[in-house]
Amino acid sequence: MSRRKAAPGALTAAATTADVFGEVLRYFREEAGLTQEALARQIPCDRSQIAHIEAGTRVPQDTFVKTCDEALGTRDALMRLWVRIDWYPQVEHPDWFKRRAEMDEVAVAVREYQTQTIPGLLQTEEYAAALFGRVTDPEEAEERALARLSRQQRFLAPDGPLYIAVLDESCLRNVVRSQGIMRRQIAHLLDAGKRPNIWLQVIPAAHPDAVRPNSSMSLITLPDGHEWVYSESLDRGHFSDDPSVVARHLRTYDVLRADALSAKDSAELFRAAVERDGQYGQPELQRGDVDQEQLQRGQRRQLPRTRPRVPRPRPRPRQQDR
Repeated sequence: MSRRKAAPGALTAAATTADVFGEVLRYFREEAGLTQEALARQIPCDRSQIAHIEAGTRVPQDTFVKTCDEALGTRDALMRLWVRIDWYPQVEHPDWFKRRAEMDEVAVAVREYQTQTIPGLLQTEEYAAALFGRVTDPEEAEERALARLSRQQRFLAPDGPLYIAVLDESCLRNVVRSQGIMRRQIAHLLDAGKRPNIWLQVIPAAHPDAVRPNSSMSLITLPDGHEWVYSESLDRGHFSDDPSVVARHLRTYDVLRADALSAKDSAELFRAAVERDGQYGQPELQRGDVDQEQLQRGQRRQLPRTRPRVPRPRPRPRQQDR
């Protein structure tokens, strides 16, 4: 997949706005008396990331911008500038996904259920690139990751549309490339959930009776109130606005949210995973450990609850010789 070619004027404008953000960041950093290394330690991130952003050659994530505002004392000036910049003027979505991307650009509400992987609207750049890297070369993986991130900016803005995501626990347990990527991804979930327009809930694997759909799904509400159900198969998107289909999926989604942990409890799960360096939940037992544990449980069930009393023979008193 190649990027969409923009008009020369648009390309120049996009480069200029990215350069301007980099110049503003550099100005505030130098005013604070910090080197790139010193700012990188406060974020934390690699120094090269700050160098690329200041040079206008890399798109900063909202969490990075927010942390810079706090570290530099700029009173949200960087964030206000960030939300006004079109960071992805040249991205191109796959043909089968363009309709969904166009809906995201105008939707007033998106409700999603996701299994196995983090939803695209919540993925970090490195997480998305790692996913695409499984099926394509690094260059195309980067382009497809940027296209995915282009959909997020509207939802991460302060006045973004309502976004509710119910995540199956498998989304957190399935490690994508490394624990470091997962730690930063889950930290991004934790930060995203603090926004007033975003609600994240987790359905634990310990809830086997939860009525889970067979696949991930999205419920999209457009400005005119029209509602759509969207789902995916391999390289294909499926849409339906049949009222009966929409009503059935809305009912399923309401039950899913009732079975899921609250947003507050889900955030505690995210926070605990970040503190464990991206490792979610307790370490799983190995196969031999499982067999041994089951054997011990069986043996424990066979034991009586109290030890029976066994009469002990008492020695007869010795008769003394007369």
